[in-house]
Parts: sequence; C-alpha cells; structure tokens
Amino acid sequence: MGRDHISNLRKDYNKHSLVRADLAGDPTAQFDAWFEQALIAEGELEANVMALATADSDGNPSVRMVLLKGILDGTFVFFTNYLSRKGAEIMANPRASLVFWWRHLQRQVRIEGSVSKVPVPYSRAYFESRPAGSQMSAIVSPQSEVIANRKDLSERLKKLEKQAEGGKPIEKPTHWGGYGILPDMVEFWQGRENRLHDRFRYTRSGTIWKIERLAP
Repeated sequence: MGRDHISNLRKDYNKHSLVRADLAGDPTAQFDAWFEQALIAEGELEANVMALATADSDGNPSVRMVLLKGILDGTFVFFTNYLSRKGAEIMANPRASLVFWWRHLQRQVRIEGSVSKVPVPYSRAYFESRPAGSQMSAIVSPQSEVIANRKDLSERLKKLEKQAEGGKPIEKPTHWGGYGILPDMVEFWQGRENRLHDRFRYTRSGTIWKIERLAP
C-alpha cells in the first residue's frame, strides 16, 4: 500500500445529526453533555485527549496532543512544564486552540481562547494525586530541551527514587503546573452524509454567547 492510496481513503459520516434546538445556551454545558457521551463511546482513557495549538510571538505555530484534566471556572485545564516549548509560547502569546476528535461519535469540538496559569494550590493538588513515577518524571525531565541521551534521564530518576525511599517527600516543582484556556469561541462539529456536516459556533460577547450555524 503506497502513498497513492491516501487520496482514496474515505469514510461516510452518518451516525448523528445536530440542530440548533439540541444545543445548550452555554458551550461548557454543551461540551459536558458531549463529553459524557464520549466517555462511553471512546473509553475513559481516550475521551480527554486533545490537540493543543500554540504560537510564538512571530506567529509560528506548533501543536501536540495533551490531556484535559478538568474544567475550572470555565477554563479547560491541562498540566505541563512551564519551561517547555508550549510554556514559552504561551508566555509570549497567551492564546491557544484546542481540538477534541471523538471518532466513534463522528464529532469534533474546537476551542479558542486566552491562556493563564491555574492557582498553585490547584496544581499542587493535582500533582499530589499523580503516581509517584509521573511526579518524578515531571521533576527530572527538562521538557523540550536537547539532551545527550536517555541515560542521563534514567540516572536523574534513580537518584530521586533513592531520595524518596529515604523518606524525602516528592514536592511539586515550581516550573510545573496547570494552564486554563478560557474560551471566546467554541465550535461543535457533527459529521454528516456527503460531507454536509453540521457546525455550530459559539462566540462570546461579554457574558452572552451567540450561536450560529456554519456552512460545512
């Protein structure tokens, strides 16, 4: 199977439809409803996977997959190393976009908005809920930096494991924590037959959300 096969890959979408009357007045409520369905259709370990797009001060974009870990005061929260590439880009340009793709439901949600750090106690509480191995990895890995080899990371990890065995607590590093994206645009996309998909866009004006149908 060569690359010529790519142009012939097709799938028709015919499981669901979306009409204006189906939509909640607030996009977060609508997201919650779709997310609950995605938890069943996609499985609990897949529904919260999302693509995060950021850009630097010159507008150069980058995108990666991260995990939604909560919705706090209307913001969509993920956790990372603040010194990573995404952290540096958010500092320079505090805007971001998210995409959720729920294959079994043939649905997509796009979110655009401003980004800010979540409160330290919230980040600390989540950090303390993580497995010890994940906590240690957040400490020893200089995320996005060039490293000589994997051995250096393994040695740092072993050293930290010995400290933990000696009773030293694993504390959240200051360079690690959560970001929340506060939406000003949310789009709900439902796949339909013949590529005539249903698309509805929420845009914020103050505290009011405007809902519009978009052409596919």
